[in-house]
Amino acid sequence: MQREEQRARTFSWQVRVYYEDTDFGGVVYYANYLRFFERARTEWLRAMGADHQRLAAEQGLVFVVRRAEINFVRAARLDDLLEITVEPAEKRLASMVLRQRAPRGSELMAGALIQVACVRRDDYRPVAIPPEFLERIQA
Repeated sequence: MQREEQRARTFSWQVRVYYEDTDFGGVVYYANYLRFFERARTEWLRAMGADHQRLAAEQGLVFVVRRAEINFVRAARLDDLLEITVEPAEKRLASMVLRQRAPRGSELMAGALIQVACVRRDDYRPVAIPPEFLERIQA
């Protein structure tokens, strides 16, 4: 039962590795995993009805990355299809920690713990994550 609950709260978004994503050695350039993870978080927010543009326009709030811890496991290569996941790991008043993974099939290429903070757009001071958004997050 626990595995089913985990799958239900894990968001998944596919990305294909293009030539521009690779380095001279033909593998995904390490910094591009941050881009893949960012895009998946954006799509995760959108799927929950809380996209960046609307949060900024309606509530003056933005999410910023406060900390990123990445573990590179295997080399993803050109044309690989990665399944980038987002899973809430910890909720706090003004921040949350998200577990992100980049597997190719059953093989993990990279994993990360990303802490994002909710801040006011005007002065970048921390502010509580909107309650209606927190309710949708299963951490």
